[in-house]
This record gives sequence, structure tokens and C-alpha cells, in this order.
Amino acid sequence: MSRYIPVRNSAYPILLALFVAIFLISNITSTKGVMIGPLVTDGAFFLFPAAYVIGDVIGECYGFKAARRAIWTGFFVTLIAVAAFYIAIALPAADFYEGQDAFAATLGLVPRIVLASLAGYAVGQLLNAWTLTRMKDRNAGKLWQRLLSSTVVGEFGDTLIFCLIAAPVIGITTVSDTVNFVVVGFLWKTAVEVLVMPITFQVIKWVEKKENFGEVA
Repeated sequence: MSRYIPVRNSAYPILLALFVAIFLISNITSTKGVMIGPLVTDGAFFLFPAAYVIGDVIGECYGFKAARRAIWTGFFVTLIAVAAFYIAIALPAADFYEGQDAFAATLGLVPRIVLASLAGYAVGQLLNAWTLTRMKDRNAGKLWQRLLSSTVVGEFGDTLIFCLIAAPVIGITTVSDTVNFVVVGFLWKTAVEVLVMPITFQVIKWVEKKENFGEVA
């Protein structure tokens, strides 16, 4: 009779997959500079906050080690994706293929953008997970206070690092526009997480129930 390693019925692999996918997609969409009225941001502004929501769920439910594992998984998957993009771009195009320039322009991520994204992501997510789990370990604050505090710390670190490194690459060159880029990005991402905090609460409750863990504090 064949033997297989049993797969545990856990929500963690699902959350991990979503976490990595959102970060990978955001790396591509963030290469586009976006201006909405007087606000300057990038093309990942509407999606990337979801990575912090999922990161909060992982940190709150599974702890810092599990969150750190998810963060580094996303980091290395993105490195693999970037390498694959460059290899695909370098491969000779077929005679009938007319999209080489567009393909290269979209997926040929500028090294500085990759550096900005990876550095901001690693620092911001680690700060977010560390702040949340540290507060929980010390019984410092209720769940909403942990989520809010970790969001502010993590998003500020992420946004500041990403924007300072990436701004010149996407065409932001003046000090005022750079400050605008940082402030708008930070306030937007933080505001989105605050607005969806009730959803984060429910997801945490669902995960804890699925994993037969206690109640939300």
C-alpha cells in the first residue's frame, strides 16, 4: 500500500500563498507612477495594503517565526520571478511575436525598483510582525491596538525605504514630490488597513476557529 506524507488541514498555506502572490503582483504594478489629482503614488497602492492585512493575521495567529517564514518566502519567490523575467526577456523572440518591447517594458523591472521593493518589504513586514507579536507577548493592548500599532510602524518603515530608493526611477525628482510620495503612500496604506480592520478581525477569528485556537483577545 502506498504511503504519503499527510497534509495538515491548516489555513497557513493559504495565507502564505496569498501573501506571496500579493507581494509579487505589487512589485510589477508599482513600477508605474500614478497621479490622482495632487496625490502622487504608484500602481501598487490599491493592492499592497492587503499584504499587511494578511501579515497581521499570520503574526497574530501563528507568531513571529511563522510570519518571518512567510516574509522570507515572499522575498525569495520575488527574486526567482525577477530572474525569470530577465531570462524570458533575453530569450530570442519568435518571428511572429510582436510584443517583445511591451513585454520587456512591463517585466524588465529596473534593479533599483527591485531593491526598493525588497528592502521596504523586508524591513516593513518584519517591523510589523515584530511589533504585533511583541505587544501580544507582553499583553500590551487589545487586538485593535496591536494591529494599529504594528501597521503604523511597519507601513512607515516600508513606505519610507521604498519611496526614497524608488522615487527617482519612476520620475519623482523634487524634494516636495518625494515628501508627497512618502506621506501619501504611508497615509493611504495605513488608512486602508484601518478601514479593513473589521475584516481583519473576522479573518483572525475564522483562522483561530479553524485551527481550534482560543478567542480573539
